Amino acid sequence: MKMLNQNKKMRSVPMTASAGMLADRIGAFEPSRISCRDTAALALTVVRDGVITGEGPTTKGRIHFSRALDADDAAWCARILTASAVEHQPVSRAEAEALFEINDVAAERSDAGAFDDLLAKAVVHHAASASGLAVPPRTVALSPDTAIESWAPTQANGVDIAVLQWLASQMRGRRRGNHTLMRMVATIVGAAALPLAHLPSMVDIGM
Repeated sequence: MKMLNQNKKMRSVPMTASAGMLADRIGAFEPSRISCRDTAALALTVVRDGVITGEGPTTKGRIHFSRALDADDAAWCARILTASAVEHQPVSRAEAEALFEINDVAAERSDAGAFDDLLAKAVVHHAASASGLAVPPRTVALSPDTAIESWAPTQANGVDIAVLQWLASQMRGRRRGNHTLMRMVATIVGAAALPLAHLPSMVDIGM
């Protein structure tokens, strides 16, 4: 058992060490210190680690249980994603995948749906922009006051098949489905635009 624990600790060191260095480097995620989308994606992994362990720079000053996501965690994600350095850039694939990872590890939620709303908007923002479609600035698109229907694509024209395949791979088998995201994916794809083979196993995630 002792050896098993040591092995687990060793496997976790690279991720935790890099995350810890990032936290020191950007001053506990001060948005003005985030310099690019890669930095934002790495910052999101620190939020993820805090959700997993209940410890770390994003959990200080409050009681935080492991595998739980609260309103402050969702707010961290929103601040990271809307930092001034990335505000006018589309959400990157690395950022979207980091959000999916946070979604997976957060078994308990006490954020009144804020993270689910952010996840859906960020993923659609990435999927639309990666397909060459115009998207508004992050501060508009990801705002809780902005309805996703006001800017998300409403037709399948120009949607990149590779993006749809990426979406399918990310959403397949997720323990926690996101109904808003599923609805918007269906809108982007269009009910009859593509054969269901392009989005395998969508029914497994809550459709």
